[in-house]
Amino acid sequence: GKSEEAIERLLATGLIIRKDNGKHYDRFRDRIMFPIRDARGRTIAFGGRTMGDGEPKYLNSPETVLFHKGRELYGLYEARQAIRHIERLVVVEGYMDAVALARNGIDFAVATLGTATTDEHLNRLFRLTENAYFAFDGDRAGKKAAWRALENALPQVREGRQIRFVFLPDGQDPDSFVNDNGADAFVKMLDNGLPLSEFLILELSSQVDMDTIDGRARLAELARPLVNKIPAGVYRELLIDGLADAVGLTAAKLEKMLASEQSQESYSASKATIRPTK
Repeated sequence: GKSEEAIERLLATGLIIRKDNGKHYDRFRDRIMFPIRDARGRTIAFGGRTMGDGEPKYLNSPETVLFHKGRELYGLYEARQAIRHIERLVVVEGYMDAVALARNGIDFAVATLGTATTDEHLNRLFRLTENAYFAFDGDRAGKKAAWRALENALPQVREGRQIRFVFLPDGQDPDSFVNDNGADAFVKMLDNGLPLSEFLILELSSQVDMDTIDGRARLAELARPLVNKIPAGVYRELLIDGLADAVGLTAAKLEKMLASEQSQESYSASKATIRPTK
């Protein structure tokens, strides 16, 4: 009857869970609910934050036919309602961050839903704006998440698109930062964010000893698979110039080194065999 049909629907959308004894319970019990909407404003899933000390702190609807975490950005629909011409979008890690920023008048924030930033996310961002910012906590986990975002963003990088990485002071997330320091301070953090190319060079340089020839050669080696993900064009040329500068080579020479083993296979093979350093 009607109630069985309703139960099947609730199961299909993951709102309830069937126990072994055939009874059901509410997936989101004792949680504050956040509707997750698609680009047209239809609710396709929910997020829930515990009100007590329950684990996990945040819980999202499971993947369903309607809801794919790698595709949806929380708050994107609301940002488009609020702003006619979107100059920039900032990607944060949690919906509480997006909500806190919106409450403070920053209505161009969107959140990924517990996944790393995907290619599809970036496609959606760049359909709406040329300027994407990623805001992360300043701790090690934040740095790691930012690096993952950088790797996924490389195929999308081209002239005219600005991707910046924003690191908040250690122990702060956008929610706490904006509540402590206000919207203007957060926007200032965005403006001072690291451009993708600088973050890439800084991060790789920190992994090698830049004072030795071996270290600088290693930097070029580490950079190769990353640079090769970037579409050919002005942006890639400029990044290679920046890298050449850091490594102390001419751009032409570095270009040659980067092209010498274009294919991933030979790159992995070169990593697997230990060669005597020349």
